[in-house]
Amino acid sequence: MSAPLRPRPAAQLGPAAPRDSAVTGAPTSRLLTVGVVGAGRVGAVLGAALAAAGHRVVAVAGDSGTSRARLALLLPEVPRRPVTFVARAAADLLLIAVPDDALAGVIADLADRGALHPGQVVAHTSGAHGLAVLAPAAAVGARPLALHPAMTFTGTPDDLPRLAGISYGVTAPADLRPLAARLVTDLGGVPEWVAEADRPLYHAALAHGANHLVTLVNEATDRLRDAGVARPEKVLAPLLRAALENALRLGDDALTGPVSRGDAGTVERHLARLAATAPESVPAYLALARRTADRAIAAGRLRPVDAQPLLGVLAGTSREVAA
Repeated sequence: MSAPLRPRPAAQLGPAAPRDSAVTGAPTSRLLTVGVVGAGRVGAVLGAALAAAGHRVVAVAGDSGTSRARLALLLPEVPRRPVTFVARAAADLLLIAVPDDALAGVIADLADRGALHPGQVVAHTSGAHGLAVLAPAAAVGARPLALHPAMTFTGTPDDLPRLAGISYGVTAPADLRPLAARLVTDLGGVPEWVAEADRPLYHAALAHGANHLVTLVNEATDRLRDAGVARPEKVLAPLLRAALENALRLGDDALTGPVSRGDAGTVERHLARLAATAPESVPAYLALARRTADRAIAAGRLRPVDAQPLLGVLAGTSREVAA
């Protein structure tokens, strides 16, 4: 197991180091002068990881009480400053880690205020956006980069060792790819090059897999509690870990359970009890059961003729729910 990353103290603010091939995209070992806008879970952790790699994180923007507490843990020696100050201080790399819907406004405002400069790499951590959102930065000569870590974050030091070996969805101009690859390597990760047009699909896949997984697990937890299980997490942990590992290793061959067997009676009883106990769970169960049946049939694990009673149950319940 990789040893946890330990942030190095940030250098005091001062004149920017001489610029070299780091900002032209050519490979270089020179450490970068970095600013971080957004001290949320992602920004604070990546800032700490860059500092641990030896880069000079000179300032960070984040004013909420939660942000201050997070920075005290992860970047205790890096000064908090206003957003425009951070952008100007980031001689080589400005990392913007703000919510997706706020990103365009932050970038446009920094460009309008003259806080960005030619040659500076302006990178965001949004999975949903690519380079288009950085157009205002590119218009003033900054270098655009989309750098999304495919990981869920808690915003604590526990996140740092989890960065080892993760993938980053990277969209970059061709001449900036060497620097992007180097940054990902410094963060302990592996670049996954994503085309601009594919960013929404890339992000949808990750959200579908990770965010909806959390919802699914919590739904299962709640229904076990409804069934009288005192510690549902103890029941689910080994089952879900095995299911996840099998799915990643075997794909659709990992499917088990009543849908993959075509057990229409069992599924019908599931739906009847869910409708009586937790009707809000029925639509999600139906949608996933239908998609599971589709994949089981396509994978040859469920014969179409054996699937007909099951599909009839799912279609009939759908009409009842709609009514």
